[in-house]
Amino acid sequence: MSDAAAGQLRRILAMVPELADDEEHGIDELADRLGVDRPTLLGDLRSLTERFDDPGGFVEGVALFLDGEHVSLTSSHFRRPMRLTSAELRALELGLAMLEGECPPEECRAIERARGRLRLALAEVPADDLEVERRHATLASAGDGKALHALRDALRRRRKVRLAYRRAGREEVSERVVLPYALVVASGAWYSVAFCEASNGVRVFRLDRVQRAEVLPDAYTVPATFSVAEVVRDGKVLRIEASDDAPEVLVVRYGARIARWIAEREGVTVDADGSVTVEHPLADAEWAVRHVLQYGADAEVLAPETVRELMARRLEEMAG
Repeated sequence: MSDAAAGQLRRILAMVPELADDEEHGIDELADRLGVDRPTLLGDLRSLTERFDDPGGFVEGVALFLDGEHVSLTSSHFRRPMRLTSAELRALELGLAMLEGECPPEECRAIERARGRLRLALAEVPADDLEVERRHATLASAGDGKALHALRDALRRRRKVRLAYRRAGREEVSERVVLPYALVVASGAWYSVAFCEASNGVRVFRLDRVQRAEVLPDAYTVPATFSVAEVVRDGKVLRIEASDDAPEVLVVRYGARIARWIAEREGVTVDADGSVTVEHPLADAEWAVRHVLQYGADAEVLAPETVRELMARRLEEMAG
């Protein structure tokens, strides 16, 4: 996220609780309370109404009314203080404990420090009175549980793995030796990020396509230059799926209505006609289709042709 977008998000998070009382607020008075000037406040308010993933001015459960000099907001989402509950803090602590059990020793110290801070915070918040039976959570399927266990074990002990893997859209299963670098949940699925000896590069392996995983005795080290952030960003897998082919690139043109948001998020420049064209590493053709469909008519796939054809078929299915 760019500095400009992060700054606007912080201002909006401070502004919404100020407005969520069903009362009218003067624009100038609100700007003074928030420590911003009038044009900045009006820009932030417009950003709440000019959304590209929902119809303009519509956010479920939130109604914003803006005239020349006054603004009001009605919502049931911001009634309680914006702080974590005891249950939410415990869920975070549990998640960190699970993460600590999977990480190599050199990464555990930072996790333990974070758990310590959470335990201190838990001692200061009131207990949650929500019944346990009313809580429910699910995680993306990892396919064969044995494969997930083997990859976790290999990652912890830094041992190579022989995978039997089936690529998307393929029936045949191929074998390859990989060096696991990380396990991640992204785009609604589990992935193993690993160096593939056959491809001679870092690849992602979707776990529900792993037919078999065998831990080998050969040891390896993870390069100091490796970063999960280079593989997963904004909940999306950026690296290509395991393949011996050259990596493909998804090229998308975003229309003028959403171009400035896309350009700010991706760190690119808007074109002269108001649109913006972005190249994305193509992790999965199905992900590409979902990504483009969320923007409706404001996004067009320029390449590769395989994704254009898949998009056309998907639109025909939706129309039928």
